Amino acid sequence: MKPLKGGIEGVELLAQRYEVYILSTAPWNNPSAWEDKLLWIKKHLGEVCHKRLILSHHKNLNKGDFLIDDREKNGAKEFDGELILFGSPRFPNWASVLKYLI
Repeated sequence: MKPLKGGIEGVELLAQRYEVYILSTAPWNNPSAWEDKLLWIKKHLGEVCHKRLILSHHKNLNKGDFLIDDREKNGAKEFDGELILFGSPRFPNWASVLKYLI
């Protein structure tokens, strides 16, 4: 997959102000998908997210102030902090997310 427009730059900007982690889900029955996610993070986010990838089907078990996610599944809707629903009318793109958080 190619990064979304503004996504890499957005994460880099957020990492200057926040402690950023990548919280993602991968298909349970496809172990190579887990490795593929790690390789994608290393390729596109490198040192910005070095050792900051968390793979879980229960995002609500993680702690934080904000979760940027494009779905409410896998615990995202129950996340203890604020869910920023990427792709929603309020947050349709990275520019809108950055305007809200910075």
